[in-house]
Amino acid sequence: MENKGNVLMHKYEIGRLLGQGTFAKVHHARDLKTGMSVAIKMIDKEKVFKVGMMDQIKREISVMRLIRHPNVVELYEVMATKTKIYFVMEYVKGGELFNKVAKGKLKEHVARKYFQQLISAVDYCHSRGVSHRDLKPENLLLDENENLKVSDFGLSALSESKRQDGLLHTTCGTPAYVAPEVINRKGYDGAKADIWSCGVILYVLLAGYLPFRDPNLMEMYRKIAKGEFKCPNWFAPEVRKLLSKILDPNPNTRISIAKIMENSWVRKDLQSRPCVLAAEVKEPAPLDSEAVFGINEISCAAVEPKQEVAKPCNLNAFDIISFSAGFDLSGLFEEKEQKKEVRFTSNKPASTIISKLEDIAKRLRLKIKKKDGGFLKIEGSKEGRKGVMGIDAEIFEITPFFHLVEMKKSSGDTVEYQKVVKQDIRPALKDIVWSWQGEQQREQLQLQEQEQQELQPSHASTTQVVSTQNSA
Repeated sequence: MENKGNVLMHKYEIGRLLGQGTFAKVHHARDLKTGMSVAIKMIDKEKVFKVGMMDQIKREISVMRLIRHPNVVELYEVMATKTKIYFVMEYVKGGELFNKVAKGKLKEHVARKYFQQLISAVDYCHSRGVSHRDLKPENLLLDENENLKVSDFGLSALSESKRQDGLLHTTCGTPAYVAPEVINRKGYDGAKADIWSCGVILYVLLAGYLPFRDPNLMEMYRKIAKGEFKCPNWFAPEVRKLLSKILDPNPNTRISIAKIMENSWVRKDLQSRPCVLAAEVKEPAPLDSEAVFGINEISCAAVEPKQEVAKPCNLNAFDIISFSAGFDLSGLFEEKEQKKEVRFTSNKPASTIISKLEDIAKRLRLKIKKKDGGFLKIEGSKEGRKGVMGIDAEIFEITPFFHLVEMKKSSGDTVEYQKVVKQDIRPALKDIVWSWQGEQQREQLQLQEQEQQELQPSHASTTQVVSTQNSA
């Protein structure tokens, strides 16, 4: 039995509920052997399998077992039964840092202490190849001694998650704290994106409100893209200077964590303590995260068929905004250039879309180089003007029965790529395409132009027609 009375696995006495989410509950518990308080996160296996979150849970286990730092919530052990997965974690009873900030700005020396601890923890995570990707006050806990603990590694990424370009491509995080390069969807360095989030957190601790805020989401993204923020008058000059270096919209010139740790304002009041990186780190016992999901696989067969096609990515708020033609964010980040991607929607299952793309690639004598979930990498079989043409195709789930597909050139000549897409790929996809992005807008513009020409006298100037279209 999973629970006999209020005792779990004959090891932990289960106490009060601390928090609850869609797939998990967190309870306070007591180790029967040592009497130590712990927090136990109870995850519903069936729900996790149904929504395709197995990889995310496995990643969270792998990441949390890599990190042993005084300012990171520790994972003690992972247990599993037929129906549940249990994370036994360090109990941090001081609550979220967010609750402190919600009452107003913090004193400078208090904010500096939390920032020092945050930077120390993030630096250690990066040294272990881990990017958190969702740093915000809600994910920073405080213990009984008012020390900060980084939690919630559900969106974190390991260095092996990077694609061939050496960058991460999953758009995730919390909008107000996310770096501009993440919104841009062109790939980003997870460590540099974490540094930006640390800068937003520092600003919030000292100001009591966000640096980039606007009731209009697109206007907020514009401010983030340009690094447009103002410091209140109580910010010290050295803080303003530090924030301008952290909240630099260009990740290539953004200050590094090493430089932040050398900053005179950051080092002020820094209590001498042994360097965590140099300290002996107790390695956890090895754990096969696959085994956590493999317990009694027969009981999970109904929710995880062995032959099921890997699930495509779900669209989040960032994706929906950036995929929408009316919300094209690219102009905020770069000069307009020849489009290298095309998108279409389909009411066919992901497996049908993948099969169709594979058939087209085979007919055009293109090679499928990589197939991972809803992501396909297609390459030409011969050298073109600018090397071998490469096409990345990614499928995003809007609903289980409606998908958005993005195809973009990853290498080779743009003209050659556009010719193949227009003359070969697009016609071959017609039986699975619901609509191509931008097609409706083009049809509307053509209709408006036609109506305008019928209404205007024959001597109407081209300028007038264009002007009327734009105003429409």
